[in-house]
Amino acid sequence: MLKIVKHFKPYLLSMLIIIILLLIQAFCDLSLPDYMSDIVNVGIQQGGISNAVPVAIRKTEADRLASFMSEDDRSIFYDSYDLYAAGSIGRKDHDRLLRSYPLLATEPLYLLKPVSRDIKDRLNQVLAKPMMIVFATTDNRFADLFGKSGSAHISKKALDSFSSLPKEIRAEILNKIDEMLASLSQSMITQSAVEYVKNEYKAIGIDTGRIQTRYLFMSGLAMLGVALLSMAATILVALVGSKVAAGLGKDLRSDVFRKVESFSNAEFDRFSTASLITRTTNDIQQVQIFTVMLLRIVFYAPILGFGGVLKVLSTRTNMGWVIAVSVFVIMTIVVIMFSIAIPKFRIVQKLVDKLNLVTRENLTGLMVIRAFNTQKHEEDRFDKANKDLTKTNLFINRTMSLMMPLMMLLMNCVSLLIIWVGSHRVDSGVMQVGDIMAFISYAMQIIVSFLMISMVSIMLPRASVSASRIAEVLAVEPSIKDPEVQKPFDPSIKGQVEFRDVSFRYPGADDCVLEGISFTARRGMTTAVIGSTGSGKSTLINLIPRFDDVTDGQVLVDGRDVREVSLKELREKIGYIPQKGILFSGTIESNLLYGIDSGSYEKTELEKRMDKAAEISQAMEFIREKPEGFNSPVSQGGTNVSGGQKQRLSIARALVKQPEIYIFDDSFSALDYKTDSMLRKALKSELGDSTLIIVAQRVSTIMDADQIIVLDNGRIAGKGTHKELLETCEVYREIASSQLSKEELAI
Repeated sequence: MLKIVKHFKPYLLSMLIIIILLLIQAFCDLSLPDYMSDIVNVGIQQGGISNAVPVAIRKTEADRLASFMSEDDRSIFYDSYDLYAAGSIGRKDHDRLLRSYPLLATEPLYLLKPVSRDIKDRLNQVLAKPMMIVFATTDNRFADLFGKSGSAHISKKALDSFSSLPKEIRAEILNKIDEMLASLSQSMITQSAVEYVKNEYKAIGIDTGRIQTRYLFMSGLAMLGVALLSMAATILVALVGSKVAAGLGKDLRSDVFRKVESFSNAEFDRFSTASLITRTTNDIQQVQIFTVMLLRIVFYAPILGFGGVLKVLSTRTNMGWVIAVSVFVIMTIVVIMFSIAIPKFRIVQKLVDKLNLVTRENLTGLMVIRAFNTQKHEEDRFDKANKDLTKTNLFINRTMSLMMPLMMLLMNCVSLLIIWVGSHRVDSGVMQVGDIMAFISYAMQIIVSFLMISMVSIMLPRASVSASRIAEVLAVEPSIKDPEVQKPFDPSIKGQVEFRDVSFRYPGADDCVLEGISFTARRGMTTAVIGSTGSGKSTLINLIPRFDDVTDGQVLVDGRDVREVSLKELREKIGYIPQKGILFSGTIESNLLYGIDSGSYEKTELEKRMDKAAEISQAMEFIREKPEGFNSPVSQGGTNVSGGQKQRLSIARALVKQPEIYIFDDSFSALDYKTDSMLRKALKSELGDSTLIIVAQRVSTIMDADQIIVLDNGRIAGKGTHKELLETCEVYREIASSQLSKEELAI
């Protein structure tokens, strides 16, 4: 994946937005267990009272609590409250306070001042233990905290006289109480103290049921809001992530397509057509899918896992070892799974290539397959390629399918372990039930984060292989490209092609395909190239538009070496008609106008060009026979027209372009002799001012050429007119003798 990371550059802002949204989502997800814990601990167990700091307390109870405080704590306590009595407040304040605190009519109350959060936390610590001690005298449920013996039990009478004891004795008693309460957590002490606050509220006349209902409602509302915010962040991450992945896929497909378009024949020899199709489709799709998972899961999982660890540590439950054991087991499972499956991932894409290759060969060679009755053989070939891919995918999927049940088993075992350990801690007063529930949630979040990374890692090997295959194509530097310094064509020379001692050798080959080729094709002349099969005819003309580059020597067009000029300008001068007529899906008109910018011409001019090209190429006859004429549809590859019609349309396409140089690479092979003769006459009369280079197998096609080049094993065996070659070139004479009668040879 690192090989294509630079393609993420246009999407850095979107990825930053995704990270911010993931942080929001993680914050919300990690906050939900806290809300759940507070609802259980505070809302249900503590009746909605979150701490041991009462908003109102009777003066008698305040003084009793103060007797169990140190001087500093007592000072903080009294400084945080104001004393109110029925006769000491105005009428308006009296009525308002009386509605909230009915006992104020008969007894003085201390009311909490507006204090900061830090002061309130300090008050909670100051009041919790005294409240717990006082409450233990009135509620037998908490008397056990101070032991069963009579000496340890503190009576209410002893509490009332406690403040009159000498300072040293009170300090000693308080120290002993602190030792007895040392095993309890602050949350448990606070929870016990809250029972005292609830009883005090009831005595004052405060509605505790309303307090609990309000707390549950507000906490539930906040929890719902956090969940909705998490949902919104999740949806936005999915939306932006999908757009980034789709954009990346589009960019990669465009880059690969443009790169392949720049390939010369040498680069195409490195990659098969089936492989290039797979790399442009399936491989990019794998990278695109992994990108979605990367943005939605790989970025999110570490944030969630790290946040979960911090939350677990902040719970002070001393059960972090459970998480450590769980993570170790997860990593062990992942390593074992990957060591089995990853080697298989590396061959999946090659098997996809092979399947595409077999499929493509069957589709393109269907007529040959039927003609030789080899359907069964081809079915067996396809079945073998299909089964190999299926078996490999099944092995991977079956191996990876074990991961989910193993992870679910692990998660359930972890939940049982936490409940087992946590229940003992609750029983011993170290933890609260809500803390266990929150710890389970955080543990599951941590495990799920590792599980998510593991599941994404399953896709990583295949995506990595796909990314490498894409990068391999993008990294190829075309051997044929525009020169850094481009030179203009010589304006005094038009339509001239010159070969100067040209030799050509395919990359990696030992022998030259062409050697010592020298000739000149001039404007207004027809130059023909003929030779036996494999003599290098097509290779020779491929050097003119730079489909290949010469190994030695020079190919000049209009007086300039083709390697020194712009490829676009060079190919604009050339009308190339390949041996195999290639048509594109669309209409006859779209195919004829394929080589020009139709937007630069008037409609009437285009129609004139098409009509003239169709007449010269002898295509007008069958075009007129079609009901829609030039608007007749052409299927992919031109399969709905005959071979001869396809060649004539290919010739017409080049004629519409009206270039200086025409190259016919055995473009008359599918034509009958009559059409061939008429076409050659039309070309000679209409294109007399252009340069024609014709490669042909038939002597009759090129016998009227101004110059004939005879190739034999990559060398020029003869050069001249038809009559001259019959007299001077043995190779040409043999070819002509095999095709023409004695009477035709004598002409």
